[in-house]
Formats: sequence, structure tokens, C-alpha cells
Amino acid sequence: MARRCDICGKGRQVGHKVSHSHNKTRKVWEPNLQRVCADVDGTAERLVVCTRCLRSGLVTKRA
Repeated sequence: MARRCDICGKGRQVGHKVSHSHNKTRKVWEPNLQRVCADVDGTAERLVVCTRCLRSGLVTKRA
């Protein structure tokens, strides 16, 4: 499963973890993705959605 939101396309971010002595190591920030059963054009569809899209109402969850 790709770690990407089906609605907004939000994916992982890559950067450095910087210590006090300024040593840099690679770090990855993963988005908070949830698998939800959503209503898409009147049919139930399973989507991978970030919590920002869920919270803002871009996805209507199936009851």
C-alpha cells in the first residue's frame, strides 16, 4: 500500500534528524493515514485518507 492520501495526495516527508552536536541522520515523517469505507458517487469504496481530510469533511464516511 502506498503511503499516500487518496484525496489530497499527502505523502511522506524526508529530512534530517539533527542532534545537539549537529550530527545529521536521515528521518522520515509519515502522514497519519486511515482506511475508511467512504461514500463515493453513491457506492461504498475503501479509501486511504489522511486525518486532515477526514476532519475537514472532504470524505463522507459510510454509515
